[in-house]
Amino acid sequence: MLWESQIPINQIFELRCRTIDYFGVGAINKFYDIAKDLKENRGISRVILVTGKSSYKKCGAWDVVKPALEENGIEYVHYDKVGPNPTVDMVDEAAQMGKEFGAQAVIGIGGGSPIDTAKSVAILLEYTDKTARELYKLQFSPRKAKPIIAINTTHGTGTEVNRFAVASILEEEYKPAIAYDCIYPLYSIDDPTLMTKLPADQTRYVTIDALNHVNEAATTKVASPYSILLAKETARLIFDYLPEALIHPDNLQAKYYLLYASAIAGISLDNGLLHFTHALEHPLSAVKPDLPHGLGLAILLPAVIKHIYPATARILAEIYRPLVPEVKGVPGEAELVAKKVEEWLFAIGITQKLTDVGFSEDDVKRLTELAMTTPSLNLLLSLAPVEATKETIEAIYRDSLYPLSK
Repeated sequence: MLWESQIPINQIFELRCRTIDYFGVGAINKFYDIAKDLKENRGISRVILVTGKSSYKKCGAWDVVKPALEENGIEYVHYDKVGPNPTVDMVDEAAQMGKEFGAQAVIGIGGGSPIDTAKSVAILLEYTDKTARELYKLQFSPRKAKPIIAINTTHGTGTEVNRFAVASILEEEYKPAIAYDCIYPLYSIDDPTLMTKLPADQTRYVTIDALNHVNEAATTKVASPYSILLAKETARLIFDYLPEALIHPDNLQAKYYLLYASAIAGISLDNGLLHFTHALEHPLSAVKPDLPHGLGLAILLPAVIKHIYPATARILAEIYRPLVPEVKGVPGEAELVAKKVEEWLFAIGITQKLTDVGFSEDDVKRLTELAMTTPSLNLLLSLAPVEATKETIEAIYRDSLYPLSK
C-alpha cells in the first residue's frame, strides 16, 4: 500500500484495451453517456438486458440503467434467468427473446455468467439460423455480433475487457470456451461500489479466478512480457487487498484494487491465454454445475503450480514472491511454492479439496477424458508449459484430491 493511497478512487479513468472500460467509484453513472451514444450516434432504440435473478438490482446498477434507458427512449426486454454456470439453453432462450423483440444491442449486468451469456446472445442475434450448441461446439466461427455493453458486478473474470465467453452443454458434461474478436464489449463499466455487497465466499472465489488467469497467462507457450508484467501486478494487488476486503467488504479502496487486478488479469489472459487450471476446472463445474468456478480453480491451483514450476520457475517466482520472498526461481522450489500457495488459500478461508466437493479417485479418469475431449479445451492444453499428457492431467487431479501437505 505504497503509492496506491495517493490515487483518488472516485476519479473515473478510461482503461483502454479493445474495450472502453469506465473504471472507478461512481463509474456506473457513465451509463447515461453510453445510453445517449447508443441512441443518438448508433441509432439503437431496442436492447435486451441479460442478468441473473436479482444481483443486478441488489448491487445498485439497475437504479442507473433503468432511468438512463428510459431517458433516452431506448426500449428493452429483460432476460433474468442466468445461473452461476450458464448453459447453452439459457443462451438460446435469451437469444430467442432478443430476436422476437428486434434487439439491436445486448447489455449484460452481472459477473462473468451474465456477461458471457450476453456475449453469446450478441452473436446469435447476428447469426439467427444458429444455436448456442453449434456456437459452443465450434461448428461455426462468427465474425460479427451486436454491440455489447458489459456492466460488471464482480472482481474476478475480466470478461468485461476481453473476447472470451463460456457456457455449459449439460447433457455432454461439456463446458467449452469461445474467443472471438467480435465479442469485445463496446463499452464496459467497472465500478467498485457495485461490489460491496458480494458475500465473503464470492469475494474469495472471484478473486481466485483472477489469480488463476495470470498464473496461466504468464506461463503459456505464448506468454509475453506484457502478460507477465500484468500477472505480477495482479498477484501483488490480490495478496495486499483480498484479506482487507474480506474483513471490511465496504472498503472501497480494497474493492477498487481487487477490481483493477481483475481487469488487468483479464487483459493478461487476452494476450497470454490459459492452460491447465482452466482446462481442468471446466470439467469439474460441467459435471457439478453448482460448484463455483473460482472454488474449482482454487482447488486445482497448488497442484498445477507443483507440476509447471520446474518449467516456469523464474516467472512463477516473480509472481509469488510476495508470498514466498526467499524463492530464487529454480526448479527445485516447486513443492515449496505450491504448498505456500495452498497455505495462503487456507488462510483466506478456502480449505476445500476435490474430496470435499464430491469427487474421488474414481472420477479422475472421467475428468481427464473430459479435459481432453471438451471442444476448445485442447487449445488450452496445447499451450501448457509442460506437455499435457494424460498422465500429467491425471496427476494434477489426484494431487488436488487432498491437501499437498497430507
